[in-house]
Amino acid sequence: MDYQQLLQDVMAEALGGGARGRSADYIPALAAADPGAFGMAIATVDGAVHGVGEWERAFSIQSVSKLFTLALALAEGGDGLWRGVGREPSGNPFNSLVQLETEHGIPRNPFINAGALVVTDRLLELTGDAVGAVREFLRTESGNPEVGTDDAVAASEARHGHRNAALAHFIASYGNLRNPVDSVLAHYYAHCAISASCRDLALAGLFLARHGVRVDGSRLLSRSEAKRINAVMLTCGTYDAAGEFAYRVGLPGKSGVGGGVLAILPGRGSVCVWSPGLDAAGNSVLGVAALDALTTATGWSVF
Repeated sequence: MDYQQLLQDVMAEALGGGARGRSADYIPALAAADPGAFGMAIATVDGAVHGVGEWERAFSIQSVSKLFTLALALAEGGDGLWRGVGREPSGNPFNSLVQLETEHGIPRNPFINAGALVVTDRLLELTGDAVGAVREFLRTESGNPEVGTDDAVAASEARHGHRNAALAHFIASYGNLRNPVDSVLAHYYAHCAISASCRDLALAGLFLARHGVRVDGSRLLSRSEAKRINAVMLTCGTYDAAGEFAYRVGLPGKSGVGGGVLAILPGRGSVCVWSPGLDAAGNSVLGVAALDALTTATGWSVF
């Protein structure tokens, strides 16, 4: 397989589509990003990595971090996590409050903001340092010791995070947070504000392509747990556009409003695309187009 030529062709097709979307403007630190910027990397299960465009440029990973908090919380604490967060698509925007009251403070899934706050809370309880656990995992799996939180982005999110604070307090009112709300929010903002490149994230996602096995050969998750995370990614990983993503791309994927999308090719590898221009659901327009072109060209779908 000539991965470099494949990536060049996919990039050309995605960029030729015309649509770019808009950079996230509700987080001021992200608003100035060029919606037409583009990078893409594929990492194979043997650890080889190939890239195109700005694939080594660090960007704010935002909700892509929620995949890693979930994996680490499950690895540390087991299936008890699911008593505090569900596994169903929400059908609502990622920062919606509307379901929490009728569902008694149990968020619908771990990838919407409410669910990620619960997962961050549990990881904080288990490790004492949720953002540190995520950061160290990403550094180790990617081999890049420079991966870390962008403090300016984290501060920007905190200053404008009224809805996340409302979500956290509402969840806490039902007894579904075990740490102080301010601590949970600080760790949540800090892991969402981690900066990493397409290269870094493609390599870090390989544990799911390897069915739970880390870069050093140790097992983070059982094969069954890795399968289940991939399933939740497929059904819930791209906000309330998960059905459209499954229809177009056909892979487990997790997106973030920084423009990144990480998708898993079980048994084969992982792929990360970055382009800051977002659609109405908060997913990268060019990123989804590139993944659509990739799976169409190769047949690398789970279906």
